[in-house]
Amino acid sequence: MRLEDKVAIVSGGGTGIGAATARLFAREGARVVVTGRRPGPIESVAEEIGGIAVAGDAADPANARANVEAAERSFGGLDVIVANAGVGFGGGAAEADDESWERTLAVNLSGPFRLARAGIPALLRRGGGSIVLVSSISALVSSSESAAYVSSKAALLGLARSLAVDYGPSGIRANALCPGWVETPMADDDMDDLASSRGISREEAYLMATARVPLRRPAHPEEVAACCLFLASDESSIVTGSALVADGGTTAADVGSLAFDEDGS
Repeated sequence: MRLEDKVAIVSGGGTGIGAATARLFAREGARVVVTGRRPGPIESVAEEIGGIAVAGDAADPANARANVEAAERSFGGLDVIVANAGVGFGGGAAEADDESWERTLAVNLSGPFRLARAGIPALLRRGGGSIVLVSSISALVSSSESAAYVSSKAALLGLARSLAVDYGPSGIRANALCPGWVETPMADDDMDDLASSRGISREEAYLMATARVPLRRPAHPEEVAACCLFLASDESSIVTGSALVADGGTTAADVGSLAFDEDGS
């Protein structure tokens, strides 16, 4: 098992990528602290995998400390942090209000920073470890009317590099993971909006959104969890300060050339 005797914290662990990651880590031998804002989902996942649940807001420094304390108190230490919790609000720079901007950065950027900050001393006590920051391809390319979300996800790449440089000599690796469309509750909301505007089903909306993606489909949460496992495990022992893109080829495509695709596929 690739995470045998390891202890992990997974934020945003009640649904989607976080829940899939917590389940996979447990199957690979890890003991997992599952954290998130809503008690019900995280408690359900924690009970299923034999972990523990810590409810709280990812943006709250006290929650970050509580997660680390729970890992050390219940499982004896900490080896892996997966900072996955995130929110998304629409709006270009001229339309986004201060509240949505600040909330997005608080959860998507300050939350991972605070969880890493709280966890680093515990990782050092174990001789090192792995920090995985779940970013997005929005760190590399921008969708429309997403100023706060795009900015927060791009900043995570810088945070991963900073952590890698500062704590690599002490045995801590830090990497960012950049998924494209993934079938999660957050993405479902976007797809429902698209479906409503086009008079199609959610499933058809996902296919529309990924119609020109090389793999022609969104990711399943379990596929992104497998990427988290790679970055958390010793299989990636030489990988740090990197951004792993898991987008079905979205960012490999030259958008400007698609008009020359004769068969329209």
